[in-house]
Amino acid sequence: MAKDSYLVGLIGSGIGPSLSPALHEREADRQGLRYLYRLIDIDDLGVAPEAVGDLVRAARDLGFDGLNITHPCKQLVIEHLDGLAPQAAALGAVNTVVFEDGRAIGHNTDVTGFAASFARGLPDAPLENVVQLGAGGAGAAVAHAMLTLGAERITVVDAMPDRATDLAAGLNRHVGAGRAVAATPDALPGLLGRADGVVHATPTGMAAHPGLPLAAELLRPELWVAEVVYRPLETELLRAARAVGCATLDGGGMAVFQAVDAFRLFTGREPDASRMLADIAELAGVSGVRS
Repeated sequence: MAKDSYLVGLIGSGIGPSLSPALHEREADRQGLRYLYRLIDIDDLGVAPEAVGDLVRAARDLGFDGLNITHPCKQLVIEHLDGLAPQAAALGAVNTVVFEDGRAIGHNTDVTGFAASFARGLPDAPLENVVQLGAGGAGAAVAHAMLTLGAERITVVDAMPDRATDLAAGLNRHVGAGRAVAATPDALPGLLGRADGVVHATPTGMAAHPGLPLAAELLRPELWVAEVVYRPLETELLRAARAVGCATLDGGGMAVFQAVDAFRLFTGREPDASRMLADIAELAGVSGVRS
């Protein structure tokens, strides 16, 4: 018999403004489920990201059905899991953990979430030459999604050169040599001068990490700009991009579509993506954020 009561949570840093609890709980309410979604903020707990394994074990022991995992724990959590879904294994990053028969299984719904959002929001965007800022857990997922969508070449830029190099190498192993290359931020002027678009996949612009991830003068009207940050929906990067005439995509769609896939994993039930898209627009609007 299917369950009608669920306890899930989110582990990460600075997650107080997250809309995930409301997204999940609203959809669960419409489906007649008792569904509690709890925030487990490592900043509030005063623990390091490396404590994610202890937090996962504690959640399992307390009877949680599953967890979402966000910055900066998406890669650190892997060594503490009992198994990985193929996509999470390929990415080397996990954003969803499902507890099954006492085992913790890692999944990644960021890839499918970003791909669905991009296809919906920038369906005609040229994809010959894409620049991506950020090679962390979200960056790995987004880069795989962009190549799945048909990007011919993606240049991964990160302030930590080894991280960008490792991600590019992993991408090339999975999709074919030469599709991904690594670069450092000092190369951005030249890279963006030749690019079709830029994907931003770092925490910069989040409520807890305000600012721009690149110099605004590097933006030009021919570029499209896709954002992963969704809180706020209108980041400083998107404001700057819109000011110069760029086509843009906010992070709200990715947040919804990854939540859709996570909800399905947690409950085995099919959520309504259109209702959840309306939810995020309303929730962001309540907070005075442009939707």
